[in-house]
Amino acid sequence: MRLLIHVEGQTEETFVNEVLSPHLLSVGYTSVGARLLGNARLKRNRGGIRSWPVVRNDIVSHLRNDTGCVATMMVDYYGLPSEGDGAWPGRDGTAHLPAAQRAKVLEQALKADVALAMGTSFNANRFLPFVMMYEFEGLLFSDPGAFARGIGKPGLQSEFQDIRDLFPTPEDINDSPITAPSKRVEQQMPEYEKPLFGTLAVLEIGLPRIRGECPHFAEWLSSLEALAPL
Repeated sequence: MRLLIHVEGQTEETFVNEVLSPHLLSVGYTSVGARLLGNARLKRNRGGIRSWPVVRNDIVSHLRNDTGCVATMMVDYYGLPSEGDGAWPGRDGTAHLPAAQRAKVLEQALKADVALAMGTSFNANRFLPFVMMYEFEGLLFSDPGAFARGIGKPGLQSEFQDIRDLFPTPEDINDSPITAPSKRVEQQMPEYEKPLFGTLAVLEIGLPRIRGECPHFAEWLSSLEALAPL
């Protein structure tokens, strides 16, 4: 069974290829790959949130062309469009819900919309969306010490730990132009650049730690493992 993970940026792409892929191959998938949402062939357009109709068409096209694959996605809740023609199903009207429930409402809506586009004969288990709460940097707070070491700033461990201690899980670190996980990191490290430092940090932290600290992420990973042939 082949697994394709649609991602929104280079950091997530590296995370899939270097962290998730080896693990998922070990549980039975024959191939695991990342695909950037949108036109990945044009460097100036690499990554970033696209409108839902564009993303849906990309996913549906792949599912139809490769009937032996499972598709998923790894996107940040924080930047998803909630209004207009490009709005993502389930994104609007979830602000009052706890973080984990927000993600599940959105994921269920995305899953239903893809199933509708695929038709009645579609096996809905072939598409398992994952919405990160609230963005990729939230996962990095799974281990503040490893995060600080990974970006070459071990002296920031205490500051990162203080942020982590404010929330039940790293996935609860809230979203706003000021308090989103990435904004909190930038306040401590103005030179923070996600493609470089995010990749270094996640490689230092490792999959077991992220899985242990982030219950919604762990649930998604377990769902993918359950579909593997072994």
